[in-house]
Amino acid sequence: MKQAYKNILLSIEKEEINVSRSNKCAIDEALHMVSFLDKTLSELKSQINSKGFESTMDEIVFFKRVKPEVLGRLMYYNKVVKVEAYSPGNSDLSESYYTEQLKILKKDYKKNIASSDFYSYYRTGRSDKDEFYYRLGNINYYDGVDSFFFEVDRDFSTYYDYKVAQIKAYDRFHSYLLNKFNRVEPKNNDDDDVNSDGKFSWTDSKNALIELIYALHISRSVSNGRVGIKKISQVFEDIFEVSLGDIHHAFYQMKFRAGQRARYLHSLKYNLEQYMDNDI
Repeated sequence: MKQAYKNILLSIEKEEINVSRSNKCAIDEALHMVSFLDKTLSELKSQINSKGFESTMDEIVFFKRVKPEVLGRLMYYNKVVKVEAYSPGNSDLSESYYTEQLKILKKDYKKNIASSDFYSYYRTGRSDKDEFYYRLGNINYYDGVDSFFFEVDRDFSTYYDYKVAQIKAYDRFHSYLLNKFNRVEPKNNDDDDVNSDGKFSWTDSKNALIELIYALHISRSVSNGRVGIKKISQVFEDIFEVSLGDIHHAFYQMKFRAGQRARYLHSLKYNLEQYMDNDI
């Protein structure tokens, strides 16, 4: 089943790449992914209901990593649809609009996500209570549950898989809103490729920069490894004027990527070798 799960996650990433390369606007891209992910989730539900799980570990992996990844992305893209549907057409009003959306998101995050004991359990990467949190039928009503749980399919939810999905959706949507303030318009650069104002901008994804930072730190390439990962990240944030957020959590998420985990580093290697070959 592990390979089947990986294939599902890979198919989602492939669909995201294909959609991002299209000429669709943000809301149309999000609507496409909502439809795709909703269908994927329904197919997963039918599969689980008909075949069940091969083992306890298979069940835990599914509700801890697989379903929350699908559901979290579905929730994220649904948020994008909602926020873009009401975004002002006037660019002068856009900054205040997205700033307000960030405030709303942070308020909701503190109230419904970060205040729970489970949030701490998940963020710290613990696994000692996985059999309780990620197996069917183990819900403790004395802890208090959100009302939505009484309406879900108990054969396809442990309640906490939804909580993980919420966290994943928040992280993605938070980055989405932040990127609204850090857009860089593409330009035709000369070989010098130097900005007239002397500033540098990071034009790849934040996860790509985090990969690079961790690689430099783990390889002891900066001050022989005597400088902490946080200090290195702050240097890069200052140079490129970008906020990386919780880099430890972002790196933790990378460890469970389907397919190639160090994608950016492999891309760097490939592009450099291609350039070397072309320069011969």
